[in-house]
Amino acid sequence: MKYRTLGRTGIAVSPYCLGTMMFGAMGNPDHDDSIRIIHRALDAGINFVDTADVYSAGESEVIVGKALKGRRDDVVLASKVHYPMGDDPNHRGNSRRWIMTAVENSLRRLQTDHLDLYQIHRPDPAVDVEETLSALSDLVRSGKVRAIGASTFPASEIVEAQWAAERRGLERFRTEQPPYSILNRSIEREVLPVCQRYGMGTLVWSPLGQGLLTGRYRKGQHTDTHRSGGMPQHFTDQRKLDVVEQLIPLAEKAGLPMTHLAMAFAIAHPGVTSAIIGPRTMGQLDDLLAGADVTLDDEVLDRIDEIAPPGTDAGPNDVSYTPPAVSHVIRRRRPAAERSAA
Repeated sequence: MKYRTLGRTGIAVSPYCLGTMMFGAMGNPDHDDSIRIIHRALDAGINFVDTADVYSAGESEVIVGKALKGRRDDVVLASKVHYPMGDDPNHRGNSRRWIMTAVENSLRRLQTDHLDLYQIHRPDPAVDVEETLSALSDLVRSGKVRAIGASTFPASEIVEAQWAAERRGLERFRTEQPPYSILNRSIEREVLPVCQRYGMGTLVWSPLGQGLLTGRYRKGQHTDTHRSGGMPQHFTDQRKLDVVEQLIPLAEKAGLPMTHLAMAFAIAHPGVTSAIIGPRTMGQLDDLLAGADVTLDDEVLDRIDEIAPPGTDAGPNDVSYTPPAVSHVIRRRRPAAERSAA
């Protein structure tokens, strides 16, 4: 496994990052099997592990903590905070109050005294970014966190956070974790260039298009899988399926499984540091590891650009962040009495 520097942190990470969302009740409930998968990834040279407190309500972090016993110093460990962890309205979000509590909970579950990377899972319009950065800065200075990052932030909010950090002398986001795949390339327009401009590392999620780029989902065919049951609208999106149908013969011509084509594409962009893989089974992990040495030539990449144009999404990114300016009707419509020009 080759290694890349995570932005300007000086931390060396593998181009594949092991995502652990599928370990626990959300995916694989067998702790021992999940631990074997983690060990297999580490043995293959993956040294970057990403989790979050919300994954299976903390169970994923518990599994990761068990798996890293005796191996913690060899792993770049990342976790995230933001999503609700219970019914209490203060057990969520990006406030100092919650961050300080959540990090202690994560450290306890992970059985470690520090995180190499602590990320804000999504923006929180209700919290001043300086409040969030101030809390994270204190965690860095206390030694509980080595570096801080964001996840699925719009380019404008990444820039705002960078300016706020410089203005207030706070720790700045060193990484961004955005969605990226052949099907979802919109971050090529602004997010990746902004990250490159600020020297931020990127660990992109869902390089397999949330499963559509495995080749298991075809137009006109019904496939009942673990993933498809939770996101039926994603797996029946005809725009995405049209792209998949064009990619399948391209992969066959290149002599590659679809998964290998998709992963090699994701890590070929100069703005991408690492792509997160999220296996639920050992077979899924072994398939992805088998494609670690695949290099796509310019001819294949040019053809992908024709099928899925750079900077565009084939369809809506079903689980990404939608800012309030778009999602809240009241922010998109003037009061009825003010809508006319005369």
